[in-house]
Amino acid sequence: MQVDQMIIGLERMRFYAYHGVAPQEREVGNYFTLECRVEAEVSAAMQHDALSETISYAELYEVIAEEMAQPSLLLEHVVGRIAAALFDRFPRISTLELSLRKDNPPFPGQLDSASFSIRARR
Repeated sequence: MQVDQMIIGLERMRFYAYHGVAPQEREVGNYFTLECRVEAEVSAAMQHDALSETISYAELYEVIAEEMAQPSLLLEHVVGRIAAALFDRFPRISTLELSLRKDNPPFPGQLDSASFSIRARR
């Protein structure tokens, strides 16, 4: 079998965090939704059924949650920290996609969310 890509994804992770430019956002907080997809060489796990041959979803989530818990002014900064931490912690990751959405941002206008996304490679 020829496998072109191996992608591990965590979809619609919800966090209550304190990111934002306005002081109120850092005091009151808001809900954020994060999508994460990592491409990694895990073909041995497809054959051997061994956690040591892949990336644990739980460990991915832990790293993301640690970064989400640190307040930042900008979504861009949060996403950059998460990407750096994932690359540092998981050498199997070759590329990643992250999208962070601030739900109901506190400014005038009708919108569900504001977001920042990246696709990065090692």
